[in-house]
Order: sequence, then C-alpha cells, then structure tokens
Amino acid sequence: MAWRPVLALAALLLSTGAADPGTENVHVVAEGETLSGIAARAGVPAPVIAEANGLREPHVVRAGQTLAIPRQRTHSVKPGETGYAIARRYGVPFDRIAIANGLDEKGTLRSGQKLIIPAMVEAPAAGPLADAPPQPYFRAPHDGSVLLGYAVRADGKGHDGIDYAANPLDMVRAAASGTVSGIAERDPRLGRLVTVDHGNGWKSAYGHLARITVAMGDVVKAGERIGLAGNSGSATRTEVHFAIRRNGKPVDPAGVLAR
Repeated sequence: MAWRPVLALAALLLSTGAADPGTENVHVVAEGETLSGIAARAGVPAPVIAEANGLREPHVVRAGQTLAIPRQRTHSVKPGETGYAIARRYGVPFDRIAIANGLDEKGTLRSGQKLIIPAMVEAPAAGPLADAPPQPYFRAPHDGSVLLGYAVRADGKGHDGIDYAANPLDMVRAAASGTVSGIAERDPRLGRLVTVDHGNGWKSAYGHLARITVAMGDVVKAGERIGLAGNSGSATRTEVHFAIRRNGKPVDPAGVLAR
C-alpha cells in the first residue's frame, strides 16, 4: 500500500517534533542546504528570505546559521491603489514588497494584480559560524570502472564529465551533500538527469539514470542514493555520467574527487 510509508513518516515527524518547513518562522541551516532549497520547502521566495536576513549575492548560507523565515500574506490590488497605500495598510515598506514580487519600486501596479506581502521580521543575531570550505568534499557517485574521462576543449565542447560502467539498477549516490536543484526525465543526451547544488557555485550532475529516487528541493547527504543506473538518453549501455560545474563552468571531476 503506497500510503503506509507516508503515514509512517508523518507519525515519525510528529513524534520527534520536527519543524514543518512550511510554517516555521526561524530555520537553522543544516549541512548541505542552500537558500533556494530552504525557500522552496518554506514556500517563501528566496529573495524575501535573503532580504530579511541581510544576505548578499550569491546568497551563501552555512550550516548552523539561523535564518528568519518571513511568513507572507497576499493582497489583490484595487483600482487606483498605489504601492504607498498598500505599504501603509500592512506596515511593510514598499521596497520590501517590491523585492518579494520582483517589481521595480517605481513600476505601475495593475488592478487585480496579486502581491505577496512579506512579514516584517527581525533577523536573528549572528552567531559564530565555521568557515565555509573552499569546495565540497566530493566522492565518486559509483565505483565502476571509467569508460570515458573528462575532455573539454578550449571552445567548451567535448566530454564534460566522467562515464562509469555500471550494472542495471546499481545505486547512484550523491558525490557531496547538497540540495536537489534540477531533475530531467528526457534530456536528449543524458536521459534521466539529477542536478545537486552544493553551494558556493558548485553543482554536480548525474545522467543516464534508469530511475530518479529524489525530488526537487530534497536535501541529500554525501553518499545518499539519488537514483538507479540505466541507459537512458543517448547511452548505448548501462553507465553513469557524472559532471561537476563551478559557477556554471565545467570542472574535471578527477581533479576534485577525494583520493
């Protein structure tokens, strides 16, 4: 029965007093979490959380950091209503309303437009934080032999990762802790594909999967299963394609994997 594990999980959460990310007002960042993942689970736009906590681009958060989660209301703009009037009604500066809705502060509001009204919160006092590591501690996602290594040319073309030989439905594991930031079921080249955001501009990708076992926004630990090996996409045999990017640029996994 598919519903039994869900009920069991719900009971476990209730018994352990785990915070509901959809209702908590303060969140303590866990290892591997990113602002985008926290925002997705809380149902609050990432810019709103960043603004409430004084975070600057690229909005890096660290394990142990306490974030205020500004709960929000919605407002339907009435004919002739101004941003100033809305701000006065809710006691929230309009610049914060503009940030929450991706608006230009001088932009014109439309009648019927739905606005998010962020709550006014005081950012938690900053506590001592461990220095963020310069890069995640990566490990290989599979222990199969290397079929094809990294070979990217100066023009950016070539093979942007490592292909590992695998058996059908072998476990594919997260190379480092992070938040699932991308899932594709039919990528033309890589088929079923999972991307994990490790923070500080680092991301890893896992392709040719037969099955994806995580969901968008999931926090995964290093070594945790994210999928099962397959031959989806353009693969001609069962294999795992593994790629790493730093700030959007390919990185040779062999140079950063733990030895």
